Amino acid sequence: MEHTLSWVIENFSEKNDVIRTADFSISGCEWCVCVHPKGTAGSDHLCLYLHVVNTDSLSLGWKRRASYCFVLLNQSGKELFRSAEDSRCTLFCSEILSWGYNKTLPLSKLQEKGFLKKNKLTIKIYIKVLEVVHQGKSTENEMLDYRGFQIPASQIVLLNKNVPYDPNHSVDFEPENQAVKTKYRNLLRIVETLSKPPQSLSLAQLCKAQSEVNALEEAGFKLDWLNSKIEELSLECKKEPLSDGSRVRQLEDRVNNVELTLWDLKVELDKEKILS
Repeated sequence: MEHTLSWVIENFSEKNDVIRTADFSISGCEWCVCVHPKGTAGSDHLCLYLHVVNTDSLSLGWKRRASYCFVLLNQSGKELFRSAEDSRCTLFCSEILSWGYNKTLPLSKLQEKGFLKKNKLTIKIYIKVLEVVHQGKSTENEMLDYRGFQIPASQIVLLNKNVPYDPNHSVDFEPENQAVKTKYRNLLRIVETLSKPPQSLSLAQLCKAQSEVNALEEAGFKLDWLNSKIEELSLECKKEPLSDGSRVRQLEDRVNNVELTLWDLKVELDKEKILS
């Protein structure tokens, strides 16, 4: 059974903070929809998310598989945006409480004079819950399909937090392409490393991450956003004041960097020898 929710936001252009619907109940869960009228960090678009809330009342191993669709309309009912009609169902569980879109309408378009008649935005949400599990085994290690390969549910949150959901930041590949799946796992590992506190990272680790990012870019990934992250972390590392043993660590990092550079050059040389 499909559930439909219609939400009208008055004086939309005056909104700055996150806006959310009242909680509503579907299939034994409380849900809400959140809209970020000014986008989120790194996004210049209106962002929309569907959340499961009040999870303290749910039992261990609970999960819901659901398909959903967001539609944005102006005051006269003209459709401004419709999210992809995805036939696959999405898993909501204790590790993954929300899904959504960080790229709907460009903020610049919303700010155009007359784009939103009477400054009203209507959001329609269509939700169909396809599987209900009230209690079961922990979903932490449940394997899920993420852009063509299987990873644990607990890692999905890390990816969604750090990897921009943008077609320009991915690579086209078929699910059965094992080589690309392996590269995607390497990307996950890099993201996990860069998510650590800056003070726990060394320049050698960042240099290694940069080499791995370069290899992924050669495979077709567009990772400007990761290059920026590595550059930012490297600057933070260099700004840290020297303490006892820091000089030794810096020298060790420089040696490791040289070794990594030599290793990269050796790999490139071996490739050239094979091709010649």
